[in-house]
Amino acid sequence: MYNRSMGARDDMQPAPASSRKLTYQDYLEFPEDGRRHELIDGEHYVTPSPILHHQEVSGRLEFALQSFVRAQGTGKVFHAPLDVILSDFDVVEPDILYVSRERAAILQDWVRGAPDLVVEILSPGTRKTDETVKKRLYDRVGVSEYWLVDPEHELVKVHRRADDRTFPPVAELTREARDTLTTPLLPGFSLSLEELFA
Repeated sequence: MYNRSMGARDDMQPAPASSRKLTYQDYLEFPEDGRRHELIDGEHYVTPSPILHHQEVSGRLEFALQSFVRAQGTGKVFHAPLDVILSDFDVVEPDILYVSRERAAILQDWVRGAPDLVVEILSPGTRKTDETVKKRLYDRVGVSEYWLVDPEHELVKVHRRADDRTFPPVAELTREARDTLTTPLLPGFSLSLEELFA
């Protein structure tokens, strides 16, 4: 059993390397302490609860996605905390996720497989991990699109699967440029960054 004394840190860094990768069974033993606990390639990551501005931006984006998806009947939108079990060594809690109706089989007790869309709202403690470690994970497991929402700089970076092998950045949208967030996953959806970061 894994316990907090092993040293998982609150700045979204993994605990010191142990003699084995942690698994989903270890994950189930993590404390319910109001923090976000995640496993990425068997490493334990932990972050404090989000700050108010993070939650405001997350709430606006989730509401926009939820309203559109419900009206269109294209799938389901969820927000953290919700376990997304990608493998026995990878369990994450994205800020927001979308699963299309065609992929509804992964919606079980939790989400068991790669969502179509994953959104992470960046904060100082999660920025590096969200932009590198989690991006590699979401690429590896087959997420179709990944949005990195940066409230501090009022921008959104979009990574979109171009084919079976690549997950490149396709857009960097900014409030300053009066850009609008759209996605081919949800034809007709749009949200201005002015509204998102209001």
